[in-house]
Amino acid sequence: MTENTRILLRRQCEGLPEVEDFEVSSGPMPEPADGQLLCETIYVSLDPYLRGKISGRHMSGNILPGELMVSEAISRVVQSNHPDYAAGDIISGFTGWQEYSAIDADTVRRIDPSLAPLSTFLGILGMPGLTAYAGLLRLGEPKAGDTVLVSAASGAVGSLVGQIAKIKGCRTVGIAGAPEKCAWVTDVAGFDDVVSYRNTDLRAELDRACPDGVDVYFDNVGGDMLQAVMERLALGARVVLCGLMAQYNEDGMPPGPNPAWTIKARATVRGMVVYDHEDLRAKMVEDVSGWLADGKVHYLEDRAEGLAEAPAAFTRLMRGQNVGKAVVVVGSE
Repeated sequence: MTENTRILLRRQCEGLPEVEDFEVSSGPMPEPADGQLLCETIYVSLDPYLRGKISGRHMSGNILPGELMVSEAISRVVQSNHPDYAAGDIISGFTGWQEYSAIDADTVRRIDPSLAPLSTFLGILGMPGLTAYAGLLRLGEPKAGDTVLVSAASGAVGSLVGQIAKIKGCRTVGIAGAPEKCAWVTDVAGFDDVVSYRNTDLRAELDRACPDGVDVYFDNVGGDMLQAVMERLALGARVVLCGLMAQYNEDGMPPGPNPAWTIKARATVRGMVVYDHEDLRAKMVEDVSGWLADGKVHYLEDRAEGLAEAPAAFTRLMRGQNVGKAVVVVGSE
């Protein structure tokens, strides 16, 4: 094998990303240097934060036209130039949208395939899982009996937030869109109630589902949805600001919610940045893999087959047309 297929950013997106914003490129097989691993990609993760990297607004850095689309992937080591890894090991690392990569061994994590399906290490056992676990338990501080409200509740982060809240004895309400997503949130993920933001009066639905107010709000959306929830916070509420789906595709910054609602509720508002919580990763993997094995948590995946399908899958993700964690199947397990 001498060629390596890669997906590059062709041009900076304007508004919603289009397939034409990306291009397929072939290049030589990478050569691992000392301390590096040559890896064959199995699964690539697609995540909304990539839109911020394309726009130059994400804290993890930018992706410029002509550059490789970089995101987390699950890969198999083909050649190791590091004593801690051997050919055949499964790792996760930010190797990007390409078939093969050469990556510093010190920047990857070894995956235990016996714990769960490999793709879950990009979802509920990966960055989304750590985001949900740390964001809810460390920042949201839920107590048994609390009403926990989660936006984007069928997504990789939101669905796990709600399921962990249920395990901790909370009443859990999700906000989702399409009917099939709403149905999955209650019928499979086990939320107590769900609010659809489509073709409904969102504020009236929130009043119905959360008659005593919201004790913990885990926000993945922002925008008017955040404003509507802030108006319904219970005394002493905790708000975890995690995602900004309402503005990822916008060029400007929208106005924020009136702080009067935060003051009135004596609420605590905290921003969630997953990189701050690496110390919880091992505990998260232990707990969530155990809950998965016991049937206490469930997950959805939106799979695209083949690296060439990554641009189309990403455009669907940024339009909210995916159902579950978006992954691209690149190689075989």
